[in-house]
Amino acid sequence: MEIRNATAEDGHFLRKMMSEAVAWNPDWPHAQILDALSDPIQHRYHDGWGRAGDAGVIAEEAGEPMGAAWYRLFTADAPGYGFVDEQTPELGIAVARLHRRKGVGSALLRSLIERARAEGHAALSLSVAPHNQSRMLYQREGFEKVSENGGCWTMRLEL
Repeated sequence: MEIRNATAEDGHFLRKMMSEAVAWNPDWPHAQILDALSDPIQHRYHDGWGRAGDAGVIAEEAGEPMGAAWYRLFTADAPGYGFVDEQTPELGIAVARLHRRKGVGSALLRSLIERARAEGHAALSLSVAPHNQSRMLYQREGFEKVSENGGCWTMRLEL
């Protein structure tokens, strides 16, 4: 597995990974997943990818993308689900179903955290359902719950 920086050309793959992130619970009916994906807030995480403040990493195996972790800054007028403030980028992360439980997500998250530090960010935030198993990965990496909204946790990592 190799991890490379995301480019503006990766917008389509990030959209695909956002779909994977939304569909994290295999027990959800297809209609529920489609409803979640149609929420305009979902599009804020990938539309116009490559703008100032966007950063991400892509995991690949033999040139095929397996997963991505990315962040972007949001405004108070158009926040993401895990919005903390306008200076804290919010991250998204997903791994294609066939590549889960192999350490890909951990490697992506650690790489993105290092990139955020190198770019001078003081913190990262995210939103996660408390019963999503990924929450444990975030906690292992140092993310802490700062609030709860709509049944999901907003978590923050001080860098």
